[in-house]
Amino acid sequence: MADSPAAKAANAASAPAQPAVDYRQRKQALLGVWRQAALSTRGVRGALRQLADLTDDTLRGLWRQAGLDGRCALLAVGGYGRAELFPHSDVDVLLLLPEGADPAADAPLRERIEAFIGRCWDAGLEIGASVRTVSECLHVAAGDITVQTALLEARRITGSAALFGEFEQRFAAALDALAFFIAKRLEMRQRHLKYEDTPYALEPNCKESPGGLRDVQIIGWVMRAAGIGRRWDDLARAGLATAHEVRQLRRNEAVLSRVRMRLHLLAGRREDRLVFDLQGAVAASFGLADRHAPDGRLTLRAGEVLMRRYYWAAKAVVQLNQILLQVIEERLRAERGQPAPALRPLNARFLERAGLLEVADDALYQHEPHAILEGFLLLERVPGVKGFSARTLRALYNARTRMNRSFRADPVNRQQFLALLQQPQGITRAFRLMNQTSVLGRTLWPFRRIVGQMQHDLFHVYTVDQHILMVLRNVRRFFIPEHAHEYPFCSQLAAGWDKPWLLYIAALFHDIAKGRGGDHSELGAREARRFCRQHGLTGADGALIEFLVREHLSMSAVAQKQDLSDPTVIAAFARRVGDERHLTALYLLTVADVRGTSPTVWSAWKGKLLEDLYRATVRALGGRAPDQGAVVEARKRQALALLARGSPPIVAAPALWDTLDPGYFMRHEPDDIAWHARAIEAAAAAAAPAGATLVRARRSPVGEGLQVLIHASGRRDLFARICGYFDRADFSIQDAKIHTARDGWALDSFQLVSELLPEQAEPLMARIEAELPAAVDSSQPLAPPRLGRVSTRVRSFPVAPHVDLRPDEKAQNWLLAVSAGDRTGLLYSIARVLAAHAISVELAKITTLGERVEDVFLLRGESLQEARTRVGIEQELLRALASAG
Repeated sequence: MADSPAAKAANAASAPAQPAVDYRQRKQALLGVWRQAALSTRGVRGALRQLADLTDDTLRGLWRQAGLDGRCALLAVGGYGRAELFPHSDVDVLLLLPEGADPAADAPLRERIEAFIGRCWDAGLEIGASVRTVSECLHVAAGDITVQTALLEARRITGSAALFGEFEQRFAAALDALAFFIAKRLEMRQRHLKYEDTPYALEPNCKESPGGLRDVQIIGWVMRAAGIGRRWDDLARAGLATAHEVRQLRRNEAVLSRVRMRLHLLAGRREDRLVFDLQGAVAASFGLADRHAPDGRLTLRAGEVLMRRYYWAAKAVVQLNQILLQVIEERLRAERGQPAPALRPLNARFLERAGLLEVADDALYQHEPHAILEGFLLLERVPGVKGFSARTLRALYNARTRMNRSFRADPVNRQQFLALLQQPQGITRAFRLMNQTSVLGRTLWPFRRIVGQMQHDLFHVYTVDQHILMVLRNVRRFFIPEHAHEYPFCSQLAAGWDKPWLLYIAALFHDIAKGRGGDHSELGAREARRFCRQHGLTGADGALIEFLVREHLSMSAVAQKQDLSDPTVIAAFARRVGDERHLTALYLLTVADVRGTSPTVWSAWKGKLLEDLYRATVRALGGRAPDQGAVVEARKRQALALLARGSPPIVAAPALWDTLDPGYFMRHEPDDIAWHARAIEAAAAAAAPAGATLVRARRSPVGEGLQVLIHASGRRDLFARICGYFDRADFSIQDAKIHTARDGWALDSFQLVSELLPEQAEPLMARIEAELPAAVDSSQPLAPPRLGRVSTRVRSFPVAPHVDLRPDEKAQNWLLAVSAGDRTGLLYSIARVLAAHAISVELAKITTLGERVEDVFLLRGESLQEARTRVGIEQELLRALASAG
């Protein structure tokens, strides 16, 4: 009968003792078995111990070879002290010396220590070694919590047992368990902030992130410091954990350890981050595969299956960590004789202690399930209550099975769920805690399906459930006066809104159908309609919620991809929203949604586009359809007023404006129009050579970017040359407005951003004004685009390039829509193709969503009239986009 993988690994680790130099071969044999074995969550514990045992055996042999006498001791510390060693983890050891021993003064002792450490490295053991007496250990530990933690896990490998016993006794006597607990909890909080303060990061560190192995280990450290024991079962024996909690702690620790081991094996080095490049490989090593719908459509990548398992484990660790640290702290303070905070009764079922809500009976939720949501209502309603006590958290953890179908159908629970959304305060905190404790997913069943679900669209940086809660928080802040300074216009609109909770429900449902296949907006609208029917939200309220979920992407799409100066665009959008109430609700939800995708996706420019669309649509809904002629004349008057304030006064603006079509004035604000006129007249006054290209740059009035004006003699490759320059200079184009005057001159304006802004704004503006004219006027062939590096996310989750070329609604121009993964030189690659076919760009809407681009161009050119030519252009564009790979 063939040996099992576990047996093979055991044989590799426990082979007859060989010379120490064989450590590398024996370790590689062990790792080779692990690479081929699908280690279970149980098997991973044994595997980690096998590598620790192999390392112990090697160190004992090297200790003997170095001739270190029995007065000294060799200790394993840190993770190695726990007798668990990951494939590429550090091997931390302490050479413990008797009191009075001084290697600096004792040459033979120093030589033996140096020989031992040298032999370790020669054997392939990359050790981290410290050499100290017991007194020195205590002195260093007293001022360094990291050293104190490492010594807490010390384990003797070889050498003097008496010296190790002295060390244990003196270290335990010097350790202040409560002070150690407080320091480790503070350290944990700081670490959580460093790692995004969420277990749901898309590329989590399985060791350091919230819910990672460190959060498990801190429980072990404080229980050892408190004298509770070294094994998880000791928590149960001490009455600090239930048997179920111990099983869950052990199980989820093993899940995280299994992930970390696979990361080390696949990377061939110490790698604790579940980066995109490795998620698929780790999933495959676990035997996970992509999931497909019956029609063959991919519904879930193997990496997504892995990450959902990881997130559920990390979420459980966060819950258990919170519960167990609270009960251990209570034990430590009680042992110090510190009185427990006084209990304040809130009602017959709940009490308050030190700002935490506490159940009056451990079995409360078992015999009164209605109290589950009541607790969260009290969290919102009672001033001073900021969270749940360990007793309450444990009661919730053990009552999960009570939140079943009948619980969700109970009219009282449905009424309480709506009440949670209708409170004047505490909503964000309550819903985050509901998600953390699994109450939200068990109460709102469709929500459970998206807990821990990744989004591979290259611009969301949160899992779906975290994104939804972020959007809920953003909407909520519009209605809180203290946050009115953040988005004043949104807060102004929110102040006149009568039922904020309708928007909160829409926020909860807007992405709730992600990952099911099909249009998540339509599927989510069905879920919202069902929820409204079940909760008695009929008529206009229910219809509004359903509308918001179905249309939550539409306003952003119109603002970022269509020409807002076109009255037909505004009229069509006005018909879509129907009335000002629906428009206002959709605007607030859209701003909250875009802000909730990623810290980098929202920009002041996108905010301006949305606000412009909102204001234009309000006018259209009020029967004030834009009169193009009246708008143009109004903007000219406002621009003239601005020009009159300057010195010297501008007199040639009307002559310039006579050469421009109405589209120029519809697409520019009066401030932009005045700036353009002043720059062009100033250049003429300075006797610039006839036909010279003018470039001017200024800080953008909107956001942190720059605005650039180019006034140049028209040429078909002008847009491409401008894009080529900005690409080489590492600017990103947010928006481009391209106009050709009747005299053949181009008057183009660009909105730019750069990583060097705003600090280097002045030097960058001077550089653009000095360099861009020569790039525009060059007669050299267009240079090939730079094939910049593709980001890890784009490589891991590639976007299939898409090109759509079709006539606009008036059949006068052509609309080109392009989507692809972002990379350096992408816009220039598109512009080169268009220039090669003598196609002029009239308008460019450049939308970057994280690392995905969705650009729209308004085009004009005779070559677009032939169907065969259009097909060829589309194919060339696809090849240009695909070259990003």
